[in-house]
Amino acid sequence: MSIHIMTRYEHLQGELRRNPKTWLVTGVAGFIGSHLLETLLKLDQTVVGLDNFATGYQRNLEDVQTLVMSAQWARFTFIEGDIRDLATCQRACQGAHHVLHQAALGSVPRSLADPLTTNATNVSGFLNMLVAARDAKTHSFIYAASSSTYGDHPALPKVEETIGHPLSPYAVTKYVNELYADVFARCYGFHTIGLRYFNVFGPRQDPNGAYAAVIPKWTAAMIANDDVFINGDGETSRDFCFVDNAVQANLLAATVTEPEARNQVYNVAVGDRSSLNQLFEALCEALADNGIDYTGNKVYRDFRAGDVRHSQADIGKARRLLGYAPSHDIRQGIDAAMPWYVHRLTGEQTSDARLAARLHKPTRPEPL
Repeated sequence: MSIHIMTRYEHLQGELRRNPKTWLVTGVAGFIGSHLLETLLKLDQTVVGLDNFATGYQRNLEDVQTLVMSAQWARFTFIEGDIRDLATCQRACQGAHHVLHQAALGSVPRSLADPLTTNATNVSGFLNMLVAARDAKTHSFIYAASSSTYGDHPALPKVEETIGHPLSPYAVTKYVNELYADVFARCYGFHTIGLRYFNVFGPRQDPNGAYAAVIPKWTAAMIANDDVFINGDGETSRDFCFVDNAVQANLLAATVTEPEARNQVYNVAVGDRSSLNQLFEALCEALADNGIDYTGNKVYRDFRAGDVRHSQADIGKARRLLGYAPSHDIRQGIDAAMPWYVHRLTGEQTSDARLAARLHKPTRPEPL
């Protein structure tokens, strides 16, 4: 008979249900932000969400509402506002125990096209949030850092203490976030942790627009039986990280109490890498499992400016200090996410309960 040993994250979920807190999630209508909201509400937490809908969507909030109980949804307060406004940040931070700061303008190409707006949001907006959270005396400030910080450093896997030169304005802004957070920890004794996300993907990630991430963009094209465009020769590789892993890392980081684990940056990934060619094959297989046979073409084109060739994380530090244990590898994540994309992009009439079951997510919280 096998014996299940509870992970630190499982212990944490039970503790949060017994002792609920108030959380601020910025960028709450976005991809990762909405998953944080969903998880926190299912754990009976009180959540304040802040978003200006620059890259988030009302439909993401509506999707979360269908997946939680009405009493849990009643614990959510939404503020429409911009982190570039200090007063808005101060209002949002009032009464928060923990801040999960996800609001940012992502995308390397977007930052190359418009570095001023990227800097205003990701640097000035970030500083506003730091000041507001410090003044509100929040217990922790967890922020979305980025694997782009590793820049041109060639070594694999990527280790937190060794970075290279940034390759885009976006990467510069995310590195500046880390510098500011470290200064606030040193100067004000403020608890901050940065999470360097590696290519997070999953349900509710937008497949549309010029800056869509590769997995939702390709999946949408394949469902429509359009050609798939691959930058370079397809051997560029990434450490693709399912969104549930990112949610886990945020909650563990916010609640960690060991002094040596605080005021750090951590890689959030799986610790593996897949090439774009391998990703293409995995998406084809997952679509076939959902009744869709892709017959379009792979079209190779020039490498994209600002992109690194290979990326893979060393997650040993997060395992050791946070108790981080990824629940999904890339294939498990694609299998979990694909029904959502099929449902969303084909207009398939699937009930919320059936869809939630196919996503491996219960419509009601389960006791631990």
